[in-house]
Amino acid sequence: MSGPMCRTAQSDKTPPNVICTEPKVRVPSPSAVCVVVRFLRKRDYRQQLIWHAMVAPLAIVAGIPAGSSPAYDSNTYPLRACAAATSTMRVSIASLAAAALGLATRAAAIDPIVIKGSKFFNEKTGDQFFFKGVAYQPRTGVKDANPDPLADSVGCKRDVAVFKDLGINSIRVYEVDYNKNHDDCMQMLEDAGIYVMLDIPSPDYAINREDPEWNTQLMGNWQAKIDAFSKYPNVIAWIAGNEVANDKDTTPSAAFVKAAIRDMRAYLKSKDLSTPVGYADNDDMDIRMNLINYFDCDDEDSRAQFYAINTYRWCGDDATFKSSGYSDITKNMTDYSIPSLLTEYGCNKVRPRTFHEVASIFGSDMDGTLSGGLMYEYTEEDNDYGIVSVSYGSTKVSQTEDYSYFKKAMASADPSGVKMSSYKPSSKDSVCPSVGDNWEAKPGSLPPTPSNSTCECMMKSLSCVSKLKSVPTSSSDLKTFGQNVGSIFGTVCKDVDCGDVSTDAEEGQYGKYSFCDAIQRVSWVMNAWYIEQRGVDGSCDFDGFAETVKPSLSSDSTCSDQESTNKGSGSNSSDDGEESSGSGSKSSGASAIGMGSMSVGAIFALAAASLF
Repeated sequence: MSGPMCRTAQSDKTPPNVICTEPKVRVPSPSAVCVVVRFLRKRDYRQQLIWHAMVAPLAIVAGIPAGSSPAYDSNTYPLRACAAATSTMRVSIASLAAAALGLATRAAAIDPIVIKGSKFFNEKTGDQFFFKGVAYQPRTGVKDANPDPLADSVGCKRDVAVFKDLGINSIRVYEVDYNKNHDDCMQMLEDAGIYVMLDIPSPDYAINREDPEWNTQLMGNWQAKIDAFSKYPNVIAWIAGNEVANDKDTTPSAAFVKAAIRDMRAYLKSKDLSTPVGYADNDDMDIRMNLINYFDCDDEDSRAQFYAINTYRWCGDDATFKSSGYSDITKNMTDYSIPSLLTEYGCNKVRPRTFHEVASIFGSDMDGTLSGGLMYEYTEEDNDYGIVSVSYGSTKVSQTEDYSYFKKAMASADPSGVKMSSYKPSSKDSVCPSVGDNWEAKPGSLPPTPSNSTCECMMKSLSCVSKLKSVPTSSSDLKTFGQNVGSIFGTVCKDVDCGDVSTDAEEGQYGKYSFCDAIQRVSWVMNAWYIEQRGVDGSCDFDGFAETVKPSLSSDSTCSDQESTNKGSGSNSSDDGEESSGSGSKSSGASAIGMGSMSVGAIFALAAASLF
C-alpha cells in the first residue's frame, strides 16, 4: 500500500500545517494510531487538531458519527472510534492523510496577524492589516452573573451572520468567563474571518484606578483567562487596561497597568505565544500625551505592544476631520513606535449616526498613522449606542436606524496600506513623562511581579498572624473586615515602617510584599507591631483579630530577592478561582479620588474597603 505520509510543521503563531510526502515506512495499523490518539488526547490545542484528524477516518469506517451526533463527546469520541475501527478493519493511510490535511487546512483558515514597527500585517500575504470592527458585548437578556457572549452559541450564530453582512473583520469583547466553553463561537468567528480582541480585566479582577494594585489574585485570574483563550488562532490582541487612568489624580494607576503588561507579556512568551498586549485610554486632554509616552518608554519588556484610543469627538454630519479633533489624535500618534488604533468611536449625540468619521479613519487622513478602529457598539443597550437589538440566547435580531449607515460606511472603507516587505519603520521611542501637576507615576520603577510562593514564604516567618485565613464573602462580614484591616494599618504604620507591604507610585517605591493578599499583608503589619513591642502580652491581639503562631522559618530573608523598588520580572502561576463579570467600555475602574493629601490611616482604610 502506498500513499502520502504527513508530518506537522508548527510555529508559535499558527496551528500546525500538515506536510505530506511519499511514505518510507510501513503503514501503521488502526491500533497503532489509537496509541497515539490516547497520548494526544491530553495534549495542547495544536496537537489535538492532529488527534481529531487521525481519528476522523477511523470513525467514518466504524460508522460512528462525528460532531453532528447529540451523543458526541470530544473526550470519549476518539477512543470509541479507535476501538470500533480496530475491531472492524484497517484504515488506508491515504485516507488518514487526507483527513489530517483537511482539518489542518481548516484550522489555519484565518491568517496570523503580526506587528512590524507601528503597523499590523497579515503574516502570510504581507498586506497591512486594519481593524474594521465593532465593540461586541450584548447585555440584554443576560441572566448569568458572569455575562459572556462568546459562550452563547445561539447568539454567536445569529451575530456572525450580521458581521458578514456588515463586512467587518474584528470584534472587541470586554467580558468573558474563562470557565465556560467558547469553542463553538470562536470557530464560527474564525470561519467567518473575524479576529477577536479581548480585554483581560473584569470588574472584580481589574486594577482599581483609585487604589491601584497588581497582586497575586489579579495575576492568577488574568493568566487563567489567557490560558482559556490562547488555543484560538483568531485571538488577535489583549487589552490590559481600559481607561484606568482617566484624569491626573488617577495617573499612579498607570504604573500598575504597565507592570501587568510586563507580566502578561512574559507569561505569553513562556507559553510560546506572541499575541500583543496593549492599553486603551479615554482620550483625556490633560493626560493623554503623558499616557501615550508612558506606555512606550523605559524597558522594552514592560511597554505596551499597541496603543488604543476610545474617542467620541466626531459628532454629527457637520463635524470634520479638523473640527472634531481627529486631526489632533492623528498628530499625536505620528512617529509613534508601536501600532495605534481606535478601540471605541461613534458619538451618539446626533441620531441616526451616519459615521462620516469612517472616511477619515480608513482614508488618507489617518490610514498612514492608525490601524483602523472598532465602532462602539454592536448592540442597542441602555446607553443607546447600538446598531442592532438582540437578546441573549435568542435568534431574533432587529436593526436600529444606525445599521444601514454603518454598513454603507464599512463598504466604502478601503485603506491604502503598505506591504510588510517594503515597510521600513522610522519612528523613535517615546520619552517618559516626569512627575508633575498632570502626572504622578515615576518612570523607571514598577511594582514587582506577584508571586504566591514569596507571600507564602513570608507568612511562614511570622509569629503574629490573622485568625482569618481567607477574606469573608458576605457583605456585612466584608465590611467589618475592611474596617478592621484599615484600622490596623492606620494604627501600626504611624509608628512602624510598613514599606514592605505598601506602594507609592509617585516616589516609585513598591514593597516586596505589596502584591500579597489582604490577609497576608495585614498579618505582616500585625507581626511588625508584635516585634516592635517585643512580644509583650496583648501585642498580638488587635481586638481578637490576631493570634500567635510558631513560625516555621526563622526569618523571611530567603523568601524574596526583590528590593522595595524592584521592577519585577517573570510570571506567576496562581489562580484564585472563578472568573467574574467583565468591564464595559465606560465602567472600568472607579471614580477618581486623589490620595496625595490623605493621611496614612485614611489611605489604608480606603485600600481595605475597596480592595476585596
